[in-house]
Amino acid sequence: MPILYLLLILQAGLIVTGGAVRITGSGLGCPTWPECTAGSYVPIAGQAEGTLHSWIEFGNRLLTFVLFFAAIAAIIYAFRKARKDLLWRAALQLLGILGQGVLGGITVLTKLNPLAVASHFILSVFLIAGAASMVERGRTPLVSIRPTEIKLRVLATAQVALTFIVIVLGTLVTGSGPHAGDWQAPRLKIDSRAISWLHADAVIALLGVCLALFVLPNISPITKKRIKYFFGFTLAQGLVGYIQYVQGLPELLVAIHLLGSTLVWIATWRIWLSITTATRK
Repeated sequence: MPILYLLLILQAGLIVTGGAVRITGSGLGCPTWPECTAGSYVPIAGQAEGTLHSWIEFGNRLLTFVLFFAAIAAIIYAFRKARKDLLWRAALQLLGILGQGVLGGITVLTKLNPLAVASHFILSVFLIAGAASMVERGRTPLVSIRPTEIKLRVLATAQVALTFIVIVLGTLVTGSGPHAGDWQAPRLKIDSRAISWLHADAVIALLGVCLALFVLPNISPITKKRIKYFFGFTLAQGLVGYIQYVQGLPELLVAIHLLGSTLVWIATWRIWLSITTATRK
């Protein structure tokens, strides 16, 4: 069971280390792939990109290898426990981590194309959802259910979809903003201010949907509890987002906002799981 928690923490950690790469301008600290620099898989003394930048980027790459072995350990755990529901999810984690390696290579080779960077992030979002599902199922065997109440189905689906949209819009804000990972990296040619306000509008819509979900008469106590956590994370995230916007996107606040997006997504997914799964009898 601890390996499932570790896998989730590492998947979330990859977003944080990826953010550190961007806000420190270390995206091309290792300018080649799969090598860090020509002739070496690790940073070398006197590297043109700078020692700090090269090691920050190398550390981010190294975490992918740690994740790879964590996924293998999760597969072994699921196999030994004869848990098919965990086994195939762990296998998907392994495939996703391999995909992250490929996307990371594409990102470097395209000199931090913002769409490649965004794709790298979005894949992490899916992998975090999968890892959170494994943690939930690891605590107690679950079966998938389909809520009978139409309002509950619609609002639960809308809540996950809107959270995902908020995250995607956030990647577009990043792609058009100053934290590209390298000063020479291309940026998305969109109005950064307009996309930032659209991102904020989507958050407001998301809060409205979750409030509607919260006041439904037939939702379970565990779902209500998880929605409260979601509100806490999202309101804090919104506050950080607004402050960083008016302060000109300082690095520390950007890093906190990135971590917050991970917590909001996990909170969202846990609400979804509480509605669409039930304890196996």
